[in-house]
Amino acid sequence: MEFYKFNKEGSNEIGNYHSKSAFYSKILKTEEATNIGFIHIEPNGIVGYHEAPVPQLFVVVQGEGWIAGEDEKRITLKSGEGVFWKKGEGHASGSTKGMAALVIQSERLPNPYL
Repeated sequence: MEFYKFNKEGSNEIGNYHSKSAFYSKILKTEEATNIGFIHIEPNGIVGYHEAPVPQLFVVVQGEGWIAGEDEKRITLKSGEGVFWKKGEGHASGSTKGMAALVIQSERLPNPYL
């Protein structure tokens, strides 16, 4: 048995998209180029606006924050809620109180509710 930590201390700071106080820790990468990881956004942190390079499922697992699409309208997400972005969809995310989200990304990732 092997134990792993996926907390912020084991994460890498997100340095692109004009992001601040946001961290990412990858869980695994499959043969099909699927990435599964966590994003930790500290209080007042932001992952800046960018286009999804592949379909992405973003699921809040702790805290709460917001996401914004191409219209820049912020929508609040709490633990247990998520969003699916299609390839090429522009978006940003952030939190005033702090948030951790599970992120699954893959060219072959289907929308879980279709």
